[in-house]
Amino acid sequence: MELIEHIEQQISATKLPLVAITMAAVPCPDTPVILTLHWHGFISEKIANIEGAQPVRYTAIPSSALQLNERWREVEALDRGVLEAAWELGAWDVTRAEKPSCMRLGAPSAEAMECLQAFGASPFGAGDHVVADAPDADELISVAAKRGYLTWMFRPTHGGLWRGVSEDATLRPDGTREPPCPLEPIAPARRGARRTLYRLGAIAGDNVVDREVDRLPDTRRN
Repeated sequence: MELIEHIEQQISATKLPLVAITMAAVPCPDTPVILTLHWHGFISEKIANIEGAQPVRYTAIPSSALQLNERWREVEALDRGVLEAAWELGAWDVTRAEKPSCMRLGAPSAEAMECLQAFGASPFGAGDHVVADAPDADELISVAAKRGYLTWMFRPTHGGLWRGVSEDATLRPDGTREPPCPLEPIAPARRGARRTLYRLGAIAGDNVVDREVDRLPDTRRN
């Protein structure tokens, strides 16, 4: 799955730095995936649109959720697409989360909210948090709520808020890396909540890439 072209088109159109990029998919081959770009920036709101009027409020620029309809057969193909994009855009790591059904008995309500957010829908019905171009989002949310879903997240250096902060020895001056990504995808556990962390960067003198697999519940380890 080629993600770079979609991401670069959005960066070029908005001229804004990215905070993070996420992707969500249900575990069903050839279904659409939702790519969401989270921007850094604020919109000033004024009572009157006249010269010299002072802003009365600043609101965060909404994220952009895009539906991608490329065909795929295995989750590893999605993994590879995200890894390639994250590698080329200079991300330090990629986190893949395997989320269970939020309709199971005893599931906390927060999981239902996370499911909505992952596929570009606002939990509170307010459309200003995300600008979505995802015609099949409702169907994807319905499947994800019953069968579970997967998410990926990374923070790009190139085109991102983090440029100039990273000490990553693998980056070129513009915050990109030379493809291809040297890491291979790891097959998902396909049961319960699991987290897989792919480390992509390195400080000078360290190994270039590594990967860490957390097979514990999807929570921060003590």
